[in-house]
Amino acid sequence: MILEKLSRANFVLRSRKAFVRQAHSAVPPQPVPPLAQTLQRYLRALEPLLPSDELEHTQKMVQRFGSPGGLGERLQKGLDKRARHTHNWITDWWIQWAYLESRQPLAVHSNPAISLPRRDFSDWRGQLVFASKLISAVLDFKARVDSGRLSVEYMRGRPLCLELFPQLFSSCRVPGPKHDHVVHYGRPRRGPTHITVVRNYQFFQLDVYNSDGTPLTQSQIHAQLCRIRSQSWKTDKEPMGILTSEHRHTWGQAYNRLLQDKVNKESVRLIEKGLFTLCLDSPVMRISDEKYASRMAAQILHGGGTYSNSGNRWFDKTLQFVIGEDGSWGLLYEQATAEGPPIATLLHHILHKKADTVRAPLIPLPMPKKLYFYIDPAIKWDIEMAKQNLDILINDLDITCFNFQRFGKEFPKQFILSPNSFIQLAIQLAYYRVHSEVCATCDIASLRMFRGGRTDYIRSPTNQMLSFIQAFDDPSVSREAKVELLREAVETYSQLTDQALQGQGIDRHLLGLKLQAIEEGLSVPRMFMDTAYGLATHFKLRTGQVPTNTDSVMCFGPLVPDGYAVCYNPQSDHVHFSVTAFNCCEETNAEHLALTLESALCDLQELLWSRTEL
Repeated sequence: MILEKLSRANFVLRSRKAFVRQAHSAVPPQPVPPLAQTLQRYLRALEPLLPSDELEHTQKMVQRFGSPGGLGERLQKGLDKRARHTHNWITDWWIQWAYLESRQPLAVHSNPAISLPRRDFSDWRGQLVFASKLISAVLDFKARVDSGRLSVEYMRGRPLCLELFPQLFSSCRVPGPKHDHVVHYGRPRRGPTHITVVRNYQFFQLDVYNSDGTPLTQSQIHAQLCRIRSQSWKTDKEPMGILTSEHRHTWGQAYNRLLQDKVNKESVRLIEKGLFTLCLDSPVMRISDEKYASRMAAQILHGGGTYSNSGNRWFDKTLQFVIGEDGSWGLLYEQATAEGPPIATLLHHILHKKADTVRAPLIPLPMPKKLYFYIDPAIKWDIEMAKQNLDILINDLDITCFNFQRFGKEFPKQFILSPNSFIQLAIQLAYYRVHSEVCATCDIASLRMFRGGRTDYIRSPTNQMLSFIQAFDDPSVSREAKVELLREAVETYSQLTDQALQGQGIDRHLLGLKLQAIEEGLSVPRMFMDTAYGLATHFKLRTGQVPTNTDSVMCFGPLVPDGYAVCYNPQSDHVHFSVTAFNCCEETNAEHLALTLESALCDLQELLWSRTEL
């Protein structure tokens, strides 16, 4: 038996190393785009956003930055050198700058939520049966990652980097006073063997492997979940998880106070080390079917508030699966470690994993361990403040989800148009109709075709989009001209998408140049202090496409107080949308933009249909 266990452990170790080698060798390093190209594309991106006099001023500043022998050339050489001597020249900087140095709460502002179609149960019994199946499927996925059996993914015929998959498990973000850091406890041998289960604000350590290293069966997991339920009848008075929803500086201070006690430190470490967290939510108030999707997305995103299920979250954890008693379910993930495409691969595995029919061995299992916290007056005060601040944030967030059923991604394909570019054009048209102007907009492009690659932005609006938007509601412009402008706008955006996917986007490169100056002890270049750069990076529209084949809805909060976040999931004959905005801004309204977007999509459909009739 001992030799068998050693053999299995050695196989997993060799497979994990092979997995990592494959992830490294099969994909090329991320290129540093040419300086002149990025500066030219940056100015082009500013054209729809700036008046001519401001654009002329910025052009001169950019030309000085990029002149031969100038500062830009020096910084570009620094980035080229960094690219030769690092795993990925921008990823570590990006994670630090975009996530770990951000002081905003992870709830709403950072962690994306994915809400999935309601399951066919409506009580705690069905909840625990489904939870046991989900846990078993995730453990099976992890086994594939650990053993190197995960299929290589491809995009446009090119293999994708697989490095993120092992990092999804047993990882957690840790708060700090100035910046956070990520801890990863996953190891091929002697790594953590438990998950954390949260119910009624109470945390439990649930070991999910037998002593011989085999995962528990579904029936074993179900029996253990029933034991957890029997130990958590009443709601804990102090919802410890609420602390993780705080402003990062505030939570960092409370974290240090919390860990001064040995019991608290042990409990926190067990949460951080767990493979993932399972949140067993209590029932929420019944609402109309029309509002159900929005309510469920909100529940996954933030838990619904301190009088609902927000205490059942540990927002720092990389993976949190949420299952409600009413059949609602989804997951929440932390972006410093995880991102959309790998999460979509995990979800696909969960949804298509066949039921486990293995009989549970007649071996008594240890009782799941409840994690205790010693709460002194200072920690109690921290919790009270966190509860107030989270409820304020939740009340400030406006969420509208809807299922657009007139058409899906197959409709634009009939006209040889990219579905993503077509939807982006509709979002720009809707925003223009609401606000009578365009704004800086970011869409997410995956850079996983490169070693250690994460994301870059696809920027809009383009000049072609602006031309179409201004012409569309103008009765003096012919239908034929509008269709031609639409096609030009969609094709231009598709070109920008291709550029970003090939590592030739502008935003990560500009950030790299700025951070390279700081790295060399130089002042931030004037180009980045220019009001134009501030406008260009004040993304009032944060958008993202969910890369799944399921009827899921992703949602996250806007990047800026006066902005929106629009997420969409195009299926063949329908599209799921979520729109968020903050109530504190009088100019934005999520429901109004959602209704206008629905109308814009219908108008674009009618325009293309009318073209076919001519």
